Amino acid sequence: MTEVDVVVVGAGLAGLSAARDLTRKGLEVVVLEGRDRVGGRTFDQPLRNGVTVEFGGQWIGPTQDVIASLVDELDLETFPTYVHGEDITFYDGEAIRHTSEDFGLPEKTSAEVVSVWERIEVLAEQVSTASPWTGPEAETYDEMTVATWLRAQTGDELALRFFGMVVPAIFAAEPGEMSMLHFLFYVASGNGLSILAATEGGAQERRVVGGAQAISQRLARELGAAVHLRSGVHAIRHSDSEVRAIHNEGEVAASHIVVAIPPTLAGRISYDPPLPAQRDSLTQQVPAGSVIKVNVGYATPFWRGDGLSGLVLGLDDEFGLVFDNSPPDGTCGVLVAFAEGDHSRHVRAMSEQDRNSLLIDTVTSYFGPKASDPFDIVAVDWSTEQWTRGCYGAHMGSGVWTQYGPALAEPIGRIHWAGTETEQVWNGYMDGAVRSGLRAAAEIVDHQNASSSSRRSIRSRPSL
Repeated sequence: MTEVDVVVVGAGLAGLSAARDLTRKGLEVVVLEGRDRVGGRTFDQPLRNGVTVEFGGQWIGPTQDVIASLVDELDLETFPTYVHGEDITFYDGEAIRHTSEDFGLPEKTSAEVVSVWERIEVLAEQVSTASPWTGPEAETYDEMTVATWLRAQTGDELALRFFGMVVPAIFAAEPGEMSMLHFLFYVASGNGLSILAATEGGAQERRVVGGAQAISQRLARELGAAVHLRSGVHAIRHSDSEVRAIHNEGEVAASHIVVAIPPTLAGRISYDPPLPAQRDSLTQQVPAGSVIKVNVGYATPFWRGDGLSGLVLGLDDEFGLVFDNSPPDGTCGVLVAFAEGDHSRHVRAMSEQDRNSLLIDTVTSYFGPKASDPFDIVAVDWSTEQWTRGCYGAHMGSGVWTQYGPALAEPIGRIHWAGTETEQVWNGYMDGAVRSGLRAAAEIVDHQNASSSSRRSIRSRPSL
């Protein structure tokens, strides 16, 4: 059995950031990862022509200062997401090209969208990201779903269809699947809906050269032999004095453990003694989103020559969100398309051939006949990944925040929780993941310092 100061469960951005920070503070750390790779929900791989593209988390935007600082520290570079040219909003069989903030919608619908959007921003500003369950109207908003709230704001069906695309684009979940309080918390966590939804000046502004998984790969390189792959943890034994992580390759004893995996996976670990009821109930009610992410490779980014940015918002299609995902040198063209929420569940039931046919028909309707002849199509369905079971992050249904919110990140003895879902700033994003790892590391260091002070105090007392 291995004995260390801290064992970390999960070699994604949260776990590796915690491990690195603790190691730098002089603690001995072991990281246990179930996959055969590091990176968690960041994952890059090459297309047939050798160009690496992202199949997991990939974007960095303004105010995501912690991940940006880490990228710089690791000597990685970023480049701007391509935004030049007109965007497309596709609905009722028509591709509307536009460059305006009305999203190419009719004037009446656009006014409704702006009005609802502004109400969301105002309400989000009133939510405490540190304790969203404490606000004066927290219970009211936690009782209703986003769909219920939207229906009460507007009777414009096209506006509702628009928000019915925007919500899954951000959460990979439907408006009816989450509480309005969770939606408002998430918006506040990301500094506003406008920043969450935007490319230039927003959450999708920049990408990492070579792919975002390189961040985790460089962190793991620093940690060296401390990172153990194919070592999924299935049980944790804990007491007042130590913790033990049991995995498929053995057992690790430590003073503290950081569980840096999504809540739904953390809930599948066996704990001895069992976790408090509040924490256990929480993990049963924080599902991950559902998304299939597909990169489509072309000989050239032909849409740029046609005056298009590559961004598409499709209000009716399974693959309703598309970005230009080409490499920084533009040596080939790549479109990345997402099927999210209900659309992903529909697509998941298809054969690969039928799914690819649907995808090509869809992007061809967006961009014209040139989109019908890609050289490669590669998809990742995150809900089928054993060590993820969904992306982008988790969401909370009605009543969960107000009933169980405090249990999300509160340590239980020597067990500490990390992962982007536990963070109050940029929850659900790479920046939030890194912040959560640093927070968990700080909790452990504070505990160690307090214990040392207590021991010194005891030893210094005069004998009676």
